[in-house]
Amino acid sequence: MTTPVYPPKPRPGDKVAILSPSAGLPGIFPLPYELGLERLREEFGLVPVEYPTTRAMGSTPRQRAADLHAAFADPEIKAVIATIGGDDQITVLPHLDRELIRANPKPLFGYSDNTNLLLFLRNLGIVSYHGGSVMVQLGRPGALHPLTAQSLRAALLGSGEYELRPSAEVGDVTGRWEAPETFAAEPPMAAGEGWIWHNADRVVEGRGWGGCLEILAWMLMADREIRPVEEYAGQVLYLETSEEMPGAEEVYRILRNMGERGLLRQFPAVLVGRAKSWSFEQPLQPSAAGDYRKAQRESVLRALGEYAPQALAVFDVDLGHTDPQLVVPCGGRIRVDGPARRITVEY
Repeated sequence: MTTPVYPPKPRPGDKVAILSPSAGLPGIFPLPYELGLERLREEFGLVPVEYPTTRAMGSTPRQRAADLHAAFADPEIKAVIATIGGDDQITVLPHLDRELIRANPKPLFGYSDNTNLLLFLRNLGIVSYHGGSVMVQLGRPGALHPLTAQSLRAALLGSGEYELRPSAEVGDVTGRWEAPETFAAEPPMAAGEGWIWHNADRVVEGRGWGGCLEILAWMLMADREIRPVEEYAGQVLYLETSEEMPGAEEVYRILRNMGERGLLRQFPAVLVGRAKSWSFEQPLQPSAAGDYRKAQRESVLRALGEYAPQALAVFDVDLGHTDPQLVVPCGGRIRVDGPARRITVEY
């Protein structure tokens, strides 16, 4: 196994590429996008650089790949940040020049459909970062959540060990991005219930692998960027689900099939993100949202019980489609300390 490369981080005043490798939603919802760019400039001191497809809906996979190549090849660009996710980034992967990107490693930030790019970079030996989109985290109404800001700043501008901590408040409900009034105040939050630990009698340390569960399922079906299962032995799996809110049975079936492939048993530790439990299509009330999250936890435990019964698992971690959001290194070191109830990562 090759030693992962942590690309150098940008410094205040540096240029960073702002790309839409999946959906060009900045062209449809400029309010959160422009707010995210403003915060990159004013709060992080970085200079965002757009590309031809950044605001373009309907751009082809080849066009989006060309923007990625331009960003990685430009020595003035010190990091790449996705505007948002989408649903067809898997079609971009065949157009990517592996040698060009391998020769010009840069930290990439994104999640959801960007799971494709994160695992692509991981297979090149480049550490990338699951989290931190322009429109969602940086463009959050009212203000960045403090925990999001701290984690993103540490991952984007810093390096070294960082301890993830559960949030005292969590949120799911969002306003309409086309409505200016949405951005006048922070979204509603509720009291956090902390993380839930399972088999927490040991310490596991390994490289992180995983992402949005629905995207992982597509990648497994298409056999894209999936290595022989034995290569993941001893590593740390992290999973989360999207705003499409897959049902508990679907979550179980995806994990069951990963188990049948021999994948689940490779990971001695699993981090499971707090499930997104509200959307405009499924505006669950708090009690129903709690039931949804509980059912998803039980489905994950069911799959682990059948295929990886000894795995240490932590549920409701603030990663992925949740507010606040903690950044997780894809391919970087993650340490899960069960007895101490601590999770530390290396940025």
